[in-house]
Amino acid sequence: MQRVAKSEETRSLIVTTAMRLFTENGYDRTTMRAIAAEAGVSVGNAYYYFSSKEQLIQGFYDEIARQHLAAARPLLAERAGFADRLKAVLLCWLDVAEPHHRFGTQFFVNAADPESPLSPFSDDSSAARAASIGLLREVVEGSDVKLDPELRAQLPELLWLYQMGVVLFWVHDRSAGTKRSRMLVERSVPLLARLAALSRLRVFRPVSREIVDLIHDLARRD
Repeated sequence: MQRVAKSEETRSLIVTTAMRLFTENGYDRTTMRAIAAEAGVSVGNAYYYFSSKEQLIQGFYDEIARQHLAAARPLLAERAGFADRLKAVLLCWLDVAEPHHRFGTQFFVNAADPESPLSPFSDDSSAARAASIGLLREVVEGSDVKLDPELRAQLPELLWLYQMGVVLFWVHDRSAGTKRSRMLVERSVPLLARLAALSRLRVFRPVSREIVDLIHDLARRD
């Protein structure tokens, strides 16, 4: 157990060091050798944990997802309303990600490429993506919101897409303390909650079913 803990500590140290160097020097100008030297590990040890800089970004995604989950779950335990739960989780993400805001602008050019393994939609990012969608599923399932059953099953993935929009806005947000990103969450979440609640009404069910069908079609890889 102690050896596993030490391994996770070393892995986390390498990721944290890489994020700082990426922010200070730029992603393209930072080498694995420089990251290893700054973290106080051998180059071979750094490559043992991460075979490339791209894998380091995946490590960053995983670390942010882990920190977000740990910080958000206690907030969910205190809330039952769907809007309150969703708002708390998204604002929590902004709090967790805030120290890495400068780095966000560094990696976005690479992450925006749909062919890049750094894309949040890539197979390489599946673990972090699944963790985020899982947390949003907890938001939905633990709330008191009444939904069309078919929409309920797809809502966590829809909310993740919405979160990606918030992340994109946050990357470009230059307001003090990224207050504009916080305003976006504060004002858009109640609107989403109202739209979601309408799905339980029979008159709106055809619309929600069309949304479900659209998600299924977009998810197809053929």
